[in-house]
Amino acid sequence: MVVFSSVVSYLLVPTVSFELTSVLLLFAGGMLVTGSANTINQVLEKETDAMMKRTAGRPVASGRMKAGEAWMFAAITAACGLYIMYTFSMESALLSFVSLVIYGFVYTPLKKKNSIAVLVGALPGALPCLIGWTAGFTEGIHDWTGGWILFSIQFLWQFPHFWAIAWVAHGDYSKAGFKLLPSDKGPTKFTALQTIIYSTLMIPVGLLPMMFHISGMVSMWILLASNMFMVLMSINLFIKMDVGSARRVMFSSYIYLMVVFLSLYADKYHP
Repeated sequence: MVVFSSVVSYLLVPTVSFELTSVLLLFAGGMLVTGSANTINQVLEKETDAMMKRTAGRPVASGRMKAGEAWMFAAITAACGLYIMYTFSMESALLSFVSLVIYGFVYTPLKKKNSIAVLVGALPGALPCLIGWTAGFTEGIHDWTGGWILFSIQFLWQFPHFWAIAWVAHGDYSKAGFKLLPSDKGPTKFTALQTIIYSTLMIPVGLLPMMFHISGMVSMWILLASNMFMVLMSINLFIKMDVGSARRVMFSSYIYLMVVFLSLYADKYHP
């Protein structure tokens, strides 16, 4: 999903036109960097992964891959991915490296210490938008505005998305000692209220792509409808307070990201 948003963000740069080779190369670079970050996560969390049904089958947790082999894999994929991103732009490579470090070495260990880990994890989760945007920089064109707007959309999206996942998997996460919900008491009205708040904040941010000439009026209405739908799903969770409602927020968030970014690209502003 994050590689998808990175590629679309790249294509939304006004000076960028669709070229299959560039798109596939960017996709490969993103997958390699993301793969490295996920590998680091799985090495550092091999014991806790083994405790949870959802993650027990992962290579390192299950013992199919040794930690040393995983570290080697992470190093190779990181080097290859960062090199590919460098062929697009220095900024894109540096942001990819920052994202990798935050996800692997800050967010991952923080998950057991404090629920602020979700806020920290939202940074590398949203940076792919900025990475994709800066990959489209050409000589003399370094306007970051569009990238930060796309970053903001994906940054806010992660809170209802991830809290819904943490709600559904609360039993497993608690067993492993992860603190990922905003309330220490687990799935509570406070958690559901936070989901509503962040879903609501997505509404004004969704107007920015049209206001700053990234995309047009049609996509603005699609974003507005999508954001309102996320708010309604979050309100439903607040009312019902059950796993089924949290699961609906989770799946709605997956659909949301695809609809929003594809509509932005389909309605891209051409100066």
